[in-house]
Amino acid sequence: MTNTTGRRVTANLSLTLDGRYNGPGGPGDFAAFAPYVTSDVARNHMTRMWEHATTALLGRINAEGFLGYWPSVAEDDNADPRDRGYAKWLVDTEKVVLSTTLTDVPWERARVVNAPAADVVTELKSSGEGDILVNSSASIIKPLLSADLLDRLYLMIFPEIAGGGQRLFDDGLPATKWTLTRQETGELGELAMVYDRVR
Repeated sequence: MTNTTGRRVTANLSLTLDGRYNGPGGPGDFAAFAPYVTSDVARNHMTRMWEHATTALLGRINAEGFLGYWPSVAEDDNADPRDRGYAKWLVDTEKVVLSTTLTDVPWERARVVNAPAADVVTELKSSGEGDILVNSSASIIKPLLSADLLDRLYLMIFPEIAGGGQRLFDDGLPATKWTLTRQETGELGELAMVYDRVR
């Protein structure tokens, strides 16, 4: 039995009605997402996901995108306060970047780990406190779902059918039960939902 601190492992991702986390144009195709991500419901949802987290777990592509964008938001007095809150958290918190190609880390308070996601999460759970947030990185969320290591899912569902792109819930995942602990609907029909794993 592994020693564990009781840290929750949480993950956030936005999905279309047909379960895609990007569009048919590939990993950078977020056309179906753009109208919704700055809504009040989406911004409040984002605040809830990081307020108890002390570690951000990111894939390399997300790390490069996020850490190229958010630090400037943290300094922007005109940015939405919720965006600034998230940006400051991301800059200041411990960041673990999973990568097989990065060797050095161009960001403060970050380290690169080349290891399976399940092993990294098990190690993170063995010390420290606060939630471990897998930050929009499907490449990490998928293996953690397979290993049944996620305790909470923060999902945004956008009322569009992408018709192509990558799906989060692939066939072959272990059967698991979840309880809906929060739900909020936005004016554009976007849904913010928090699901907790029933163990």
